[in-house]
Amino acid sequence: PRDRASIDDNRSGTLPCVQPILSTTATTNNIDMSEVLSSTRVGSERGGVLKRIRHKSSSTGTDMIFALFLPSCYENDVIRGKKTPVLFWLSGLTCDDSNFCNKAGSKAFETAEEEGIAMIMPDTSPRGEDVPNDDSYDLGQGAGFYVDATESPYNTHFQMYTYIASELPTLLSLEFHLGGYKSIAGHSMGGHGALTIAFKNAAEWTSVSAFSPVCNPTDCPWGEKAFKAYLSTDDAGKQHDATWIMEQRTGPFVEYDDILIDQGTADEFLEDQLKPEALEAAAEKCGQKLTVNRREGFDHSYHFIAAFISDHVKFHAKRLKQKMLAAVPPTFDFSATAGKVITCKAMVARAAKQPLTLETITVGIPRKNEVRVKVIANALCHTDIYTLDGFDPEGLFPSILGHEAGCVVESVGEGVTSVSVGDHVIPCYTPQCCEAECIFCQSPKTNLCPKIRSTQGAGVMPDGTVRFHDADGKPINHFMGCSTMSEYTVLADISCAKIPKEAPLDKMCLFGCGVSTGLGAVWNTCKVEVNSTVAVFGLGAVGLAVIQGAKMAGASRIIAVDINPSKFIAAEKLGATDSVDSSNLPDGKTIQQYIAGTLTKWGVDYSFDCTGNTEVMRAALECSHRGWGTSCVIGVAASGHMITTRPFQLVTGRTWKGTAFGGFKSRRDVPNLVKDYLAGKLPIDHFITHEIMGVGETNQAIDALHSGGCLRAVVKY
Repeated sequence: PRDRASIDDNRSGTLPCVQPILSTTATTNNIDMSEVLSSTRVGSERGGVLKRIRHKSSSTGTDMIFALFLPSCYENDVIRGKKTPVLFWLSGLTCDDSNFCNKAGSKAFETAEEEGIAMIMPDTSPRGEDVPNDDSYDLGQGAGFYVDATESPYNTHFQMYTYIASELPTLLSLEFHLGGYKSIAGHSMGGHGALTIAFKNAAEWTSVSAFSPVCNPTDCPWGEKAFKAYLSTDDAGKQHDATWIMEQRTGPFVEYDDILIDQGTADEFLEDQLKPEALEAAAEKCGQKLTVNRREGFDHSYHFIAAFISDHVKFHAKRLKQKMLAAVPPTFDFSATAGKVITCKAMVARAAKQPLTLETITVGIPRKNEVRVKVIANALCHTDIYTLDGFDPEGLFPSILGHEAGCVVESVGEGVTSVSVGDHVIPCYTPQCCEAECIFCQSPKTNLCPKIRSTQGAGVMPDGTVRFHDADGKPINHFMGCSTMSEYTVLADISCAKIPKEAPLDKMCLFGCGVSTGLGAVWNTCKVEVNSTVAVFGLGAVGLAVIQGAKMAGASRIIAVDINPSKFIAAEKLGATDSVDSSNLPDGKTIQQYIAGTLTKWGVDYSFDCTGNTEVMRAALECSHRGWGTSCVIGVAASGHMITTRPFQLVTGRTWKGTAFGGFKSRRDVPNLVKDYLAGKLPIDHFITHEIMGVGETNQAIDALHSGGCLRAVVKY
């Protein structure tokens, strides 16, 4: 038997039912990596266009082919600078990019045209003479199972998880201006791929659905066979098992209001291979809404898919449109509050090691060179927790914490010319005064402008007073010059980085601290070169940003180090080539000895501490390369802790340095980071693992951060 939705004579990848109106030797797009092999209009003379495209894949190391449907609105979207949303379709065993197009494409593309969304249909595996294969239909070419193989002979080319989750979205964004928002669906093995990729990267996908998915692959013959061949053991496949992933959750996915599955009751694989009841039980346990439509009399074939594909396209289109609409910058009328004291809600830190309290406060009128802003979204950073837990020597109570936010200017004080009412800004705890007499702002060597450092550390505005008062009229301290755990806050104008209004503030807030710090440590502080070797200690948001930055800088080897192996998946997705559990090393080996001795002969060119642990800082230095290694301290250590090493480590050519805000000059550089995001060059959505509504729910974000599974929790006000 083979997957009934496959078509034997389509293994070659042709589209026999389509007569292409354009079929040249190669029509190149914006980037030479891709070739349009054929192109045809579908549906009607005014309908969309179906293209068949070949490109060289960096993930699989082979040529890959995918089909791409572009609705008729696509060209206008490009002209207007809008990214057409896209639905990924992952096919099942033995299929390639053509099966879905030929058997269900007519109805799917008609609905996608009506809804104004694009669709991409990638192949199910790498192919070619040098690509390993198997005589059976459920392994090898046509059966990639959407995992990154680690076992020979498949590990060289079978990297389908990275190809779908990372490479293709980037290609679509850069080359075709697609996928500002994207959803994913699939059938059978492809349904398994859609569910697991969506579950593992929830912040990056708008919605997910499946037809007849392999729901519990670690407990079915197809999955057991594939995971053993590709991942060594069935147990290693748990990270790619939708049911197992759902079972680990303590609550539903906030990103998915519903997950849609259609299953035929006459499907011959239902009992032994698909097992939807296992996923249903896991979803019920964690409170996740899961709609499973059991379709009477339908089997596993494309007849089943064609019957209900329009429902799935509409399911995704509805949610893509809702998300796009929510991302449209709201307009505010601040005429009622300008020049007046504002009463609003804020989370107040009354004492160390105590939960934040939701209070009604007043926010004063901005004074000279000050800006009052409405906070739209705030991302929780470990520095906030560091202060709340009493480790910050400058920590003051009561105070309003928060410093990673996206805001809209509500009013400005005397002398403010850099921003205006209605502008979108990122508050920056590292200001940039840009004054000619400021040797720090004028120097290319640093970003540490000291203009308001003394008052910022004292919890007051530059004039020495506060703008926050509680219900009893008592003053509340400011925090890091930001205090964004309040619906409104007041900033120094030199702390406001103005950004384009089309950028989503609930994403751009991440550029206010951690992500920028990690990227800048690589690009600015250490200036990592192409083909450098790198070690990163600590795989929180900052550490992962370091990995992403190192990969973008062209590092040839990136060693990710943590004591929590569950973090290695994200690290490897972003570019880590090696993952090391420093709590599980060979007897007698320290982590620095393991890196500089076992993994490498002399150590790495660059190492980064993202933990704040002084012993780890020492290990990071001592694993850097003899003669020229550089180690960068990013993590903030607890008050009173000292770093130590043998002076011989420095005598033999190593450099020890640190970074604040990644060396970025805030008002100049943050807008450029945002522009790179909008251009698709700098994705950061993957850092957002939790989204929470309402300033009063900020303690939920703190709980999420303490859970160990959170990179960034964004609270939307």
